[in-house]
Amino acid sequence: MKSGEKLSPEVIIKMRAAINDAEGQEVLFTGYISENGLVADVEVAARGHDNAAPALYPFMLESDVVIHNHPSGVLKPSNPDLQIASTLGNQGIGFYIVNNTVTKVYCVSEAIEKRKSEKLDSEEVCGFLLPGGALSRKIESYETRDAQVQMTEGVVNAFNNNLINITEAGTGVGKSFAYLVPAIKWCLANNERVVISTATINLQQQLIEKDIPLITGLLEKGGRGLKSVLVKGRGNYVCLRRLHEQLEDNSLFQEENSTLQSIYEWSGTTATGSKSDLSFVPEYTVWSSVCSESDSCMGMRCSYREKCFVMKLKKEAASANLLVVNHHLLFSDLAMRMNGAGYEGTAVLPPFNRAIFDEAHTIENSATSFFSQIYNKFILIKHVGKIFYKRKSRNMGLAVIMQKMMPHPEDYKDVPVLVSGIRISAETLDTNTAYLMNGSYSLRLTSQINADLIDPVLDSIRDLHKKIIKLVSYVNDGGEILFSEDEDNSDIFEMKVAMRRLKNTAAVLNGFLDYLTKEDNIFWIEQKKTSKGELFYSFSNTPLDISDMMNKAVYEPLPTTVFTSATLAVQKKFKFWKGRIGLDRMADNRAEEFLLSSPFNYRKQVMLGIPDDGPDPGSPDFQSFISSIIVDAIEISEGSALVLFTSYGMLNATYNELEPLLTRQGLTVMKQGGQDRSKLLSSFNKDISSVLFATDSFWEGVDAPGDSLKLVIICKLPFRVPTDPIIKARIEAIEKNGGNPFMDLSLPEAAMKLKQGFGRLMRRKTDHGIVLILDPRIIRKRYGPILLGTLPETAKSIGSSRKILNDMENFLYNNSNL
Repeated sequence: MKSGEKLSPEVIIKMRAAINDAEGQEVLFTGYISENGLVADVEVAARGHDNAAPALYPFMLESDVVIHNHPSGVLKPSNPDLQIASTLGNQGIGFYIVNNTVTKVYCVSEAIEKRKSEKLDSEEVCGFLLPGGALSRKIESYETRDAQVQMTEGVVNAFNNNLINITEAGTGVGKSFAYLVPAIKWCLANNERVVISTATINLQQQLIEKDIPLITGLLEKGGRGLKSVLVKGRGNYVCLRRLHEQLEDNSLFQEENSTLQSIYEWSGTTATGSKSDLSFVPEYTVWSSVCSESDSCMGMRCSYREKCFVMKLKKEAASANLLVVNHHLLFSDLAMRMNGAGYEGTAVLPPFNRAIFDEAHTIENSATSFFSQIYNKFILIKHVGKIFYKRKSRNMGLAVIMQKMMPHPEDYKDVPVLVSGIRISAETLDTNTAYLMNGSYSLRLTSQINADLIDPVLDSIRDLHKKIIKLVSYVNDGGEILFSEDEDNSDIFEMKVAMRRLKNTAAVLNGFLDYLTKEDNIFWIEQKKTSKGELFYSFSNTPLDISDMMNKAVYEPLPTTVFTSATLAVQKKFKFWKGRIGLDRMADNRAEEFLLSSPFNYRKQVMLGIPDDGPDPGSPDFQSFISSIIVDAIEISEGSALVLFTSYGMLNATYNELEPLLTRQGLTVMKQGGQDRSKLLSSFNKDISSVLFATDSFWEGVDAPGDSLKLVIICKLPFRVPTDPIIKARIEAIEKNGGNPFMDLSLPEAAMKLKQGFGRLMRRKTDHGIVLILDPRIIRKRYGPILLGTLPETAKSIGSSRKILNDMENFLYNNSNL
C-alpha cells in the first residue's frame, strides 16, 4: 500500500527526516489520525537498532496509531510486532509498518475511530428526580429536594465538560441518587465505565443492592445493557489452591481444624467465594492462610483457575459499566497505573475514565494508609515460616519440599540456620526498640533522638536486613535450576513468592536506615499488643503529603472526578479539604464547588446541649463530671444513646464506672471492641434500650434512624493528639512553610470530625433527639464559634448541667421549643 493512503504528506516528510537522523535504524512513532482518516501528526517515541526499537507503552497507549520502520525494506511483521499489534488493537490503537523512505506502508491493524462522547441532557436527567418524574411515580412518599436536583445538575456538567465536581451534601439531600442517575445515564449513552468508590461496606451494599437496581429499573431502557458489580479486594475471597494445600498439610499430621473444614465445605456451595457469605466469622490466622493474594496467584498456571472466584469476579467486572469499590482498592489500582500500567488497560480494575468518590472526607486517611509501608516481626515470621518450620519434631516448609526435588539437596542444608538467625535478629530488634520507646505508645524518628538509644535499633535493622538478603540469595542460588525449569509447580511458585515478600520486607527495613534524608516521609514506631497481650513494635513509613500522588493518579489522567460527602467544608469553604488532597493546585475553571444544606428541620427536631459548669478536659475532675452527666442524660433518654470518645482510655474508664449503673436501669450496655463492628451496630439498632460507648471510627458510618438513637453524647472535642507522629510531622511542615498549625490543620480537622459525630443523630426526616457536647472549650475558647458554625442551626441549651437535663426532658417528651 502506498504511504499516501494512510499518511498525510507532512507526516511522510517528518518521518523521513526522523529516520534519516537515526541513521536508518528503527524508529518508533506515535501518530494521531484526523477526521479524513489520515495520520496528521506523529511524534518520535523511541529509537533502536536495525532489528528493533523499544515498545514504550506509556507513549503508545496515548496515541491513535503506532508506526515503526523496517530498515530491511521488508514490511512483513515479526512475531513481536504481531504481539504488540494485538495488545494495542484491543485498546483501539492501530499498528503500521513503513520502509525507510516512507513510500510504502503495511497496515497490521486499523485504528478504531474514537467515538465522541454523547453529552447528557441536564433537563432530562434532572426530570428523573422532579415531581411527575420516574422516581416520584415509583415511590409514593418521594419528595423532590431542590438540593438533590442542584447536585445532579452539577454532576451532569462534570460528565459533559470533563470537570472536577466537589459537593458537600448535607444529610437528607440524597447524594447517592444525585450522582447515580447521571452516572448510569452516561454509561448507557456512551458505553463507558464509571467507578464509584466509598469508604464503608455499608454504603457499597446500599448502592449495589438497593439504589442502583432501583434507578436502572426506572430508566427508559429499563436498565437494559447496564451491569453493575461490587468489586472487593482479593483478601475477601477464598483461594481454592491455598485452601486445598492447607487441608493436605493438616491431614499429613492428622490435625482437625473445624474452621478450615467449614470453609472447605462452604467453598463447594458458595457462588461468590466471598468471606461475607460465610455464616460465621473465621479466625484471622485461618482466613489469611486460605484467602487470595495478588502476589501468590498462579493465574493461568493454576490447576483451580476454572473455578477461581477472583477470575470470575474479574470477568464480571470487565463486562460491567458500573463498578462499586472501596477507596483502598481504587488506590491500589491507581498506584499500578501511575507506576507504568497506564490507563487504557486492566490493572486491579478494568480501564475507566470517570470516578466518583463518595465519603470523600476520608480520602486523605485512605491514601495515607495505602501508601504507607509497614514492618513488624510477625509479618517477617509469617514469611520465613513458610520457608522452614518445625512441627512435632519434623522439619517442614517449602525448603524441605524443594529439597526432595533438587539434584543436590545439600544446597539447602543451611536454610534452618539462616531462618533461625532471622528470628533471633527480629527479637533483638524488638528488644532494642523497647529501650528506645521507654514505655511510649508511639515515637517519630527525627534527628532529635538520642544516638545512644537509636543506634542499637539501627544496628539491629542493618543486621536483620543483611540476614534476610543472605537467606534470599541462598535460596535463589540453590534453587536456580528448579526456579527456571518447573514454573507450574505450586510449591516452587510459592517459594518464589516468599522470596519476593522477603525482599520487599528487607526494602522496608532498609528505608529506616536513611530516615534522616527522606523529608517527604514520616518514619515512626508504634507499640502494639497481640490478642494474647504480647507486646511488639510496628515500624511505619508514611507519606507526609498525598497531593502529588493525587494529581498524578487522579486529577490529570481522569477527565471527570466527583467528590462528595456530608462533611467537606469548614466555615462554608472547601479550602482545608482541598489543600489536604492537592485539589488547591487545580486551575479554577476545572473544579466546580457546591455547598448544599440538609433539608432537615434541625431547629425543630434537634437540641444541642452544652453545659457551662464543667471543668476543662485537662482537669482531674473532668472524668467524674462527664460520668455524672452521662448517666443522668441516658436515664432521661431511656437508652437509645451513642456516647463518643476520643480515646480508648476515657472510653474504658467511663464504661467501667457506668455499666453497672445503666444495667440496673434495665439498659443494654455495649462498647466498641466487644464484638464485630457490623454485629455491634446491628444489635444497637435492634435494641432501642441500648447504649453504645465508642470511639474513632464510630464517629462516622453509624446509621441508626428512629428510636434506635435519640441521644448522641460527644465527651471531648475531637482534636487529634499533637504527639501523634503523623500529626506532629505535618504540624512541623506547616510551621516550616510559615503557616499556623492550629488554624491550618488541627482546628479544621476537628471541625470536620465534630460534624461527623453530630451527624450520627439525624438520619431521617422524622428523627428527633439531643446532641450533648460535654467539652466546655467549645463555648470558652475563641475558636469555639468556628466549631459551632460548622454544625447545622439547632435548638440550643447552654447553661448548668441541671438546666441542660431539664431542657432535654422537655424537648424529648413535652414537645417544648427552646
